[in-house]
Amino acid sequence: MLGNAMLFLIIAIIAGVLGFTGIAGAATTIAQILFFLFIVLFIVSLITGRRP
Repeated sequence: MLGNAMLFLIIAIIAGVLGFTGIAGAATTIAQILFFLFIVLFIVSLITGRRP
């Protein structure tokens, strides 16, 4: 999941450099959602004692 967030972040950076602001905004939003979802799931797995 963290890999997908990084992928969308890279896509957003490349799209922003090339001037595709709509695609860059969408990719940035997706990357943020995936990153925060990863953080939440990681914290839950730490609390429950399961390994990610």
